[in-house]
Amino acid sequence: MDNRAIGVLDTGVGGLTAVRSLRALLPGEDIVFFADTARVPYGGRDTDEIRALSMDCARRLAERAEIKFLLVACGTITSACLAETGGAAGVEAAGVIAPAAEAAARASVTGRIGVLSTEATARTGAFPRALEAARPGVEVVSRGNSALVPLIEAGRISAGDAELERAVDEAAAPFISAGVDALILGCTHFPLLTERFRERLPGVELINSGAAGAGECARRLAEEGLLNPRSAGGSTRCLVTGDTEGFCRLADIFLGGAFTAEKA
Repeated sequence: MDNRAIGVLDTGVGGLTAVRSLRALLPGEDIVFFADTARVPYGGRDTDEIRALSMDCARRLAERAEIKFLLVACGTITSACLAETGGAAGVEAAGVIAPAAEAAARASVTGRIGVLSTEATARTGAFPRALEAARPGVEVVSRGNSALVPLIEAGRISAGDAELERAVDEAAAPFISAGVDALILGCTHFPLLTERFRERLPGVELINSGAAGAGECARRLAEEGLLNPRSAGGSTRCLVTGDTEGFCRLADIFLGGAFTAEKA
């Protein structure tokens, strides 16, 4: 048993989808979420820059909070430098790619699976490799996207936003054409648009990568004897590199309720 906090790291607010899942799975755990909102998005950056930024964030998180494990709630960081990021924080780390791939492999009937991720994640080929490992012979349709994260970070997630609707149309189009029966929302921002994608892809199983990563984190903590003995009452602390007020407005959308954030 271990009463230290779980660290959760993301480039922006998208990782709160993983925090929401962790809160449901492990209500007694304290969670410290670190969001690099001042430098989001990472998706268009090269691997060396992503690695440098991610390790910097991990070190800063570990300096501000005593953590026992790190959930990297970001497909871009997971694909570029998961092990190094955990090492910078001084703890073991879980990411979102392998657990999301395993969930999609189980969900798909036809073996034709789509992956929507950031451009940086798509360039690495990490999701197709993980899917092939989980289900050899799978047919993968992978696309990178640079339009959705800035809109989500700006809080533009409501139906009726014309620019958002166009961006979702464009993001969904290749998966409609390919006839996938499962789609990994491979950036933890994207599950906030689940209803938008469900409208365009009826009958397609949508895989929430943040929730999959949270499940993997919970499993690892249980296996390694690191769970908090409490069954309820865990806290959520948020550290952000950018504007705290704007972050809190978005946190209300992601998690519900009133949240405060500290400058990282």
